Amino acid sequence: MIEFLWIIGIVLVIALLVAVFVFSVYNKLVALRNRVENAWAQVDVQLKRRFDLIPNIVETVKGYAKHEKSVFDEVTKARSAWMSASTVGEAAQASNMLTNALKSLFAVAEAYPELKANENFRQLQQELSQTEDKIAYSRQFYNDTVMKYNISIQQIPNNIIAGMFNFEKKELLETAEEEKIAPKVNFES
Repeated sequence: MIEFLWIIGIVLVIALLVAVFVFSVYNKLVALRNRVENAWAQVDVQLKRRFDLIPNIVETVKGYAKHEKSVFDEVTKARSAWMSASTVGEAAQASNMLTNALKSLFAVAEAYPELKANENFRQLQQELSQTEDKIAYSRQFYNDTVMKYNISIQQIPNNIIAGMFNFEKKELLETAEEEKIAPKVNFES
């Protein structure tokens, strides 16, 4: 009878240790998943800030460059794509599209010296530049957080618990292909 109680005691202790282990890993994975979601929310906040600045910049440029309709259409299309994005990947793609549209907008602005001298435009341009820096930092932080999460759900024995509770790999934010190409610099005039 005493041997039977010992066996039951040992089984209970092992079951308790396994349960503690599962709870511990599960809680760690939940914390990492929430950090990923928080990191995305931070990227989203900065993208929203940029999104809110763009109409002011567009209206300022429109006042000087009325005939540059295609550039304004490109910016509008990119903003619409960002608004309708429902996944991280779609939002990242729309953000890249918006970045390219803004480059075109600022290229147009270069052709108008009186616009470049406009204090309101310069202030908006500076705010946008600061926001772009914050977006870059937020994207980097997001990718670091996603990397930690993805590693954690793929490592043994975490991968067993992650599989049991449907923890799925998260998508990294990647740079658009056109942004990976180094710009050509020509000092000859």
